[in-house]
Amino acid sequence: MRRLVLAVLAMLALTGTVSAETYPAHPITIVVPFAAGGPSDAMARILGERMKQSLGEVLLIENVTGAGGSIGVGRAVRSAPDGYTISFGHLGTHVANGAIYKLGYDLVTDLEPVVLLPSNPMIIVSKNAVPAKSLKELLEWLKSRPAPPTAGTAGAGSGSHIAGLYFENVSGIKLQYVPYRGTGPALNDLVAGQIDIIVDQTSNSINQVRAGNIRAYAVTDSKRVANAPDVPTVDEAGLPGFHMTLWSGLWVPKGTPKQIVAKLNAAAVEAMADPAVQKQLENLGLQMPKDQLTPEALGAWQKAEIAKWWPMIKAANVKVD
Repeated sequence: MRRLVLAVLAMLALTGTVSAETYPAHPITIVVPFAAGGPSDAMARILGERMKQSLGEVLLIENVTGAGGSIGVGRAVRSAPDGYTISFGHLGTHVANGAIYKLGYDLVTDLEPVVLLPSNPMIIVSKNAVPAKSLKELLEWLKSRPAPPTAGTAGAGSGSHIAGLYFENVSGIKLQYVPYRGTGPALNDLVAGQIDIIVDQTSNSINQVRAGNIRAYAVTDSKRVANAPDVPTVDEAGLPGFHMTLWSGLWVPKGTPKQIVAKLNAAAVEAMADPAVQKQLENLGLQMPKDQLTPEALGAWQKAEIAKWWPMIKAANVKVD
């Protein structure tokens, strides 16, 4: 019996090794937990298109929306740990949601980090009907409203929601949040004048700002964004210290073989080093990571961000069953 058990274990180990060596053998799915057309979807499609050159297989995008991205992350967590399902996410989905939702999974222990992806500062934007022409005027206008101004988000725990909470903390303004299934639909309503403002990802709003469909007031960084040099920083515009960068990353289910994680990491790093990819991402206002490109670096960064943001989120008493 002992020999039989050892033989079975040896066969399983060999099968896992062969599987890792021949990976990938069929298309890979990247689960994007937000609606198609938004900034997360755009980044995933750009990277996935280039990663297939390294991996030799197509990377399919599956948009699984709802509950601030927690449904999509859960879909990835419950997938087989074979490298064929990748979880795309960011500060909201893989940090904030743990302080807001009853997830049924652990964001750290139930996922294996793969790589840190490009990030972008947020940008404060409003509908064109708002009379303010500067951030100081916008703050005055928001404070003068008889009812809390409406702010679009991609749901509780999303990057736009966290940015809104942070904005409330530093400005003293109370917002009425309007949740959407992604910042793409929220932006559509901002253009249509249905909501007042969004503290949005720069990559999501910048094209509408350029087209004159919405008004931009400041980016949440200490330096201006290269592809929007006329938009001041929050420090320049009168809200110093309101700094927030929405970073993204890739994860796979816990137990995915390390060789497969390494292959995915190498493909993503190679994609981000491609000048054509860099140009596409920079046109969206995204900033390329200069280091911290190992799986271990993403894991450490995620834990540090949990320690930073959870206290503020819990203090705001944001809870969703």
